[in-house]
Amino acid sequence: MKIVIVTGSSRGLGASTALKCAERGMGVIVTYNSNPEKADEVVSTIVEMGGKAVALKLDVADSRSFPEFRGAVQAQLKAVWGRESFDYLVNNAGYGLYAPFSTVTEEQFDGLFEVHLKGPFFLTQALLPLMEDGGHIINMTSATSRVATAGVSPYASFKGGLEVLTRYMAKEFGERRIRANSVAPGAIRTELGGGLNNDFEAMLAGQTALSRVGEPEEIGGVIASLLSEESRWINAQNIEVAGGYII
Repeated sequence: MKIVIVTGSSRGLGASTALKCAERGMGVIVTYNSNPEKADEVVSTIVEMGGKAVALKLDVADSRSFPEFRGAVQAQLKAVWGRESFDYLVNNAGYGLYAPFSTVTEEQFDGLFEVHLKGPFFLTQALLPLMEDGGHIINMTSATSRVATAGVSPYASFKGGLEVLTRYMAKEFGERRIRANSVAPGAIRTELGGGLNNDFEAMLAGQTALSRVGEPEEIGGVIASLLSEESRWINAQNIEVAGGYII
């Protein structure tokens, strides 16, 4: 059984990814920061499907906690799966912020940086010794890195940085046959940034070739497919999953 760690998987795209991976027979380590009840719900759903999953607390903004998290991962790998390693890492955890460039504070800037770029960098670094050769890393980026959208400049900038970092991961981890790709969602019906109201959703749908916003399972399904063996020759790519957003 392949084992995947999905950060920020108590809800939204992370939860959908965890469930889609479980459907493909993967064991899942679900992580949460502030909502253990939601994480437990995801784990329970996977167990009801006949799969195996555990939930662990992880604050991606606190890189000092990563060694402790790695220890918790090691303990659960041994206790639940009888293994000392895992196969896949999905760096999904994140949050949105809408603020015009002129109003962004240094605190807001630093918070987004720590979660969306610094966190994935050092978490991946901390977990690499536990990852199997031939593994796969997927970083969650965003279509806002391609299309400039007023009000999300720090978020989009760090997602763009994560896209670049993905290529460097693929380059440096290639000796271990570890692939690295990123997935860039467009407008998706989640709680990120406060969710979508009717007018905002209609505007986004009007800018998308398929005339609607996406659903979380449409992102989770792509990630699960990328992790599978049939996608083994896809590497160092940023794959936009956006229904044709502003083309």
